Amino acid sequence: MARDREPILKRCRYLGISPTLLGIDKESNRKSAAGKQKKVSEYAIQLKEKQKLKFIYGVGEKQFKKYFTLASKKKGKTGEVLLQILETRLDNVVFRLGYAKTRAQARLQVTHGAFEVNGQKVDIPSYLVKAGDVVSVREIRKDNGTIKLSVEENASRLVPAWLEKDIEKLSGTVLALPSREDVDIPVEEHLIVELYSK
Repeated sequence: MARDREPILKRCRYLGISPTLLGIDKESNRKSAAGKQKKVSEYAIQLKEKQKLKFIYGVGEKQFKKYFTLASKKKGKTGEVLLQILETRLDNVVFRLGYAKTRAQARLQVTHGAFEVNGQKVDIPSYLVKAGDVVSVREIRKDNGTIKLSVEENASRLVPAWLEKDIEKLSGTVLALPSREDVDIPVEEHLIVELYSK
C-alpha cells in the first residue's frame, strides 16, 4: 500500500482543512499561501476537493475510484453516496466512536484484530458496516492501553447521530446509514462528481 509521508500539518495547510478533522489537536504556526495564488483553474479546484477527501479518510487513488464507481451505481446523489460509503468504513466508525485518536490509529487497531463486528473478528479497515451492525472491542483487547487512553481522551467527543456508543461494553451500534447532514467534513462533493464525469 502506498504511504503518504508528507507532514500532516503541511498537507492540512495546503488543502485548507483543520487538523482536528483528523483527530489531531495541533495547529500549524505557518501562514497558508493559499491567498497568494493567482487564478486557479476549475480542474485544480475539483482535484483539490478529491485530494481533501482522500486525505481525510486515508484512502488511496485506486480504492477511491472503486468507491466512486460503487457510489455511481447506487440510488441517490453520487457525491452523497460516496461520503456515506467512506463514513461506513470500519476504521472510520472506530474513530467516530472515539476508540482511536485518529483514523490512521483506528486503521492500525483494526488491522491488528482489536475489533469485531456482530461478534466476528474483522481485521479489514475498509470493511463497510451496515445499519444494525454492532462494532465492539474484542474481549482479549479490552485491556489494551492504546484503546483505554483513546477512550479517556475522547470522552467528550460527540458521536454522530447515526451511531450509538456503549462505553461500558466498549461497543457501538450503527443505527442507520449516515445522511449528508451527519457528515461534518467541509467538502463540496459535487466537484468530485464533476471531475470524474469529464
